[in-house]
Amino acid sequence: MPPLPVATATMSILVIDDSRLQRRILISALTPLGYRVRDTASAEEALDLCREEMPDIVISDWLMTGMSGLDLCARLRETCGEHYVYFIILTSKSDKGELAEALSAGADDFLSKPLSADEMRGRIAAGERLLRMGKELREKNRLVTSTLSSIREINARLDRDLAEARKLQMSLTPRDPLVIRDWKVSFMLQPSGHVGGDLVGYFTISDRRVGIFSLDVSGHGVAAALVTARLSSWFAGTTSEANIALRDGADGVEMDTLPEICARLNERFLSDLQTGHYFTIILGELDLETGAFQFAQAGHPHPMLIAADGGTAFVGHGGPPIGLLPDMEFPADHVMIRPGERLLIYSDGLTECAGADGNLLDEDGLTRLVKGNRALGGGAFLTALEKDLTDILAESDLRDDMSAVLIERMS
Repeated sequence: MPPLPVATATMSILVIDDSRLQRRILISALTPLGYRVRDTASAEEALDLCREEMPDIVISDWLMTGMSGLDLCARLRETCGEHYVYFIILTSKSDKGELAEALSAGADDFLSKPLSADEMRGRIAAGERLLRMGKELREKNRLVTSTLSSIREINARLDRDLAEARKLQMSLTPRDPLVIRDWKVSFMLQPSGHVGGDLVGYFTISDRRVGIFSLDVSGHGVAAALVTARLSSWFAGTTSEANIALRDGADGVEMDTLPEICARLNERFLSDLQTGHYFTIILGELDLETGAFQFAQAGHPHPMLIAADGGTAFVGHGGPPIGLLPDMEFPADHVMIRPGERLLIYSDGLTECAGADGNLLDEDGLTRLVKGNRALGGGAFLTALEKDLTDILAESDLRDDMSAVLIERMS
């Protein structure tokens, strides 16, 4: 038969037999193969040696004075822990029932006396292969455990960072409603994840005029939130240098024409933010004296005008999103908000909210929710609307960010 492979230098074997001659035969057969071999005459001494250094393979006689080989096997199985010991029983027994008993008691293999050197080497080589596979598996398990632990730590850090990012993003949305003269403007923002791509807000133009915006960046998550944060800085100030919507007029700071603002937004977005995103926006100027709301509807859903008697109508003629193509034209619209009337501006996260049946809420569904909450106003109205949408979702996750602005003219 072909020669057997030489053992690895780290593989150790403990031989236990109360026959000195038998031990010498085993040692002389194993040592040339590269195994580190120790021997002892009793199971009790073998336990002491194992406490000093646990062997990889044990070859033990079954019947010995004092503790038997099977008893030794049982003791080692209790104490070896993660270090698995491959246990081979030496026996002169040939009864299949007794050999089955040895295997059931924890032995891995057996060798019959008188020994065959080739058979012994083959069985030990088989044991070595199993031990090597077991060691590799334990190393892989340790690596997996370590990797999972690292992933959990990274995820925990990400969750903490995202929680802080959410706080920062929510701080960009007005916490309290804008109340001025006989007007009240309330805001709602609910990201679909930790952070999102929607943003609502306002800026003061003059004592008589207020700029109001609601925008929705394409996509979700961190990337959309970063784009949103950048866009918020474009509307952050009350001077023409700080706010992209303002210009210096003859009587001071005023809002530029809406088509011009949107064209400027489109040009800057395409040149400064080369991310593959785009965004939709309702951007408008509210005249606090007349109730006129001039607005541009760049890809955003149609605002809903809610009459004093509860009737509703969608207004606006639409327009292209910002950031898709250069040199686009953005038309302007207007609506009069009379005493007792309200204007609801919202992102498509509301109308595209899907229930358990998969059907979208759409404009008809939103109209039903609005009419159902007509007795409420301001933040209470938006909170009730958000609750209704959550009930529609049931246990489903929010698929898109939801945001809204409610402009109310008191009677």
